[in-house]
This record gives sequence, C-alpha cells and structure tokens, in this order.
Amino acid sequence: MKGQIHQLLAGFYDVQTADGQLYRTRARGNFRKRKVSPMVGDFVEFSAEAGSDGYILSVDDRRNALVRPPVSNIDQAVVVTAATEPTFSSNLLDRQLVALESQHIHSIIYFTKTDLLTADQREHFTPLIAGYKAIGYDVFFSQQAFSDTDLNRLRDCFKDRLTVFMGQTGAGKSTLLNHLSPDLDLATGEISQVLNRGKHTTRKVGLLSVGGGLVADTPGFSSYEDFKMDVRELGQYFPELQALSPSCRFRGCQHINEPGCAVKAAVDAGEVMKSRYENYLQFHQLIADQKPRYDKSRK
Repeated sequence: MKGQIHQLLAGFYDVQTADGQLYRTRARGNFRKRKVSPMVGDFVEFSAEAGSDGYILSVDDRRNALVRPPVSNIDQAVVVTAATEPTFSSNLLDRQLVALESQHIHSIIYFTKTDLLTADQREHFTPLIAGYKAIGYDVFFSQQAFSDTDLNRLRDCFKDRLTVFMGQTGAGKSTLLNHLSPDLDLATGEISQVLNRGKHTTRKVGLLSVGGGLVADTPGFSSYEDFKMDVRELGQYFPELQALSPSCRFRGCQHINEPGCAVKAAVDAGEVMKSRYENYLQFHQLIADQKPRYDKSRK
C-alpha cells in the first residue's frame, strides 16, 4: 500500500492512505542500517494487516526537507514574525527566508502583534513591507491583529498543500493557528502539546488538517546555528540579488568588492533593500568563517 506519514510518535509512524485510512506502522530495521529515517510528510510504501501494526517498506524520493520541523515534501511556509515583543529582527526573518529558498519552499510572511504598534511605528514598517512584496513574497501586515480578511486570505492558501509554520518563540504561531482553525477548540498551550512544540526533546511530530490542506507547526527558535550552503551559492537564495546577477560585470560576482556589481549599484539607488544587502553580507561572512566539518567515523 501507498500513503503519507502524518505523525511520528515514539518510533511509530501513522500513515494515511489516499482514501483517508490511517495505519500505525514501524520502520524496518534495514532503514537504520541504510541510515534512512522516515519523516512526517514522506510518501511511503508499507504493509499492514487489519487490526495489526504495519511496516514501512520504502520511502519515495523527497522534494525537500527541513530539520525544524522535521517534515518533508513541503509546499510552503508561513514565517510568523512579531512586529514587536519580541523586537522585530530583519536578520532573523532573512535567515528563515534563506533557509526556505534553499529548499525551494514558497514563503509567506505573516506579521503578528501589529495592533501593539503606534502610528509612527507602523509607518516605519511601510517601506519594509513594500520591499518584501516587491521581491515577490506574500506579506500579511494589518493594523488589526488576526483580521478576518487576513485569516480568510491565508486560509485560502492552504488547500491541497502542506504548510509549515515557522517563527521565533513568542511570535504567536499557535495563536495564529487557533484563529485559522477555531474548530480545533484548543487553548494555545494545548496546541503546543498536540504539535509537540516547546521542548526540543519531544518525540511527537504531526500534521493538522486546516483549510483543506495539511499544516505542521515547529518549535520556536532564536536563530539558526549555521548555513548549509556553499558561500558561492548564498546569492541564489536572495531572489532580488539573483535577478540582478546577470548584469554584474563579472560572472560569479559575490556582490562584495567586485567592480561593476549591479547589486551594489541597485542598493545605492534604493532599488534593493539596504537591510537585505547588509544581512547578505553578514551571512556571507558567517558561511566563510564556518569551520569545515569532518566525518569522525572516517579513519
């Protein structure tokens, strides 16, 4: 039989077939030998008899996969970003966007706590919101927190897609989920238990049905430890930089010190967000400074 893993709990994988039937399975021992770990979101072939546990036989190739949350075959991500409390960080937002771009996952930026901003603070966000929209990101930023208009528009994005929610601890991911799907009838803390947010040592990962699609939540975080791409690849994951690269004088331009750089010219002209470029430079340096990893198992 074929199906998709919808939940992982204490070594058991709950697999749902196309007709909606749910089967509890385990991964066969040869997966460990091959160093393959099935993930929530994987499409698998499995065997199961009525009234008994089944076994996963094979895992289909993944389109993409994230470590946090450990989910594969993701269509899009909602990056929940607090406008305040905690203080907004374009650096943290861009880290998340780069991670998603590297996996070819469409990003939606949803600002929370906008109702706590003063008029002057909201005005400060205006060019920033326009900048991210100009890049091509879907951005939700309303004066009213969790407005029906925004919730309906976001809910419409979920149909027939697997969506992950990402964001800093305290940004309001669970609160947003509660507004999106009131039929869950769960308090915010209870959503954390269902989706296994909170402690990183928990073993349960699952998908919820929301808006005609599947939604996964993820533990909050403050930063990514490092970047997984080569330093020469980083510019590919800034769409506005990637679009300008063919106009640079030198092929393979890193947009730092090279003459005739179209990206630097666009930054100076105000056509590329200064904050994005500054974050690009910082990420570039971080990647360059990362120590190479060596496989300790190799002799």
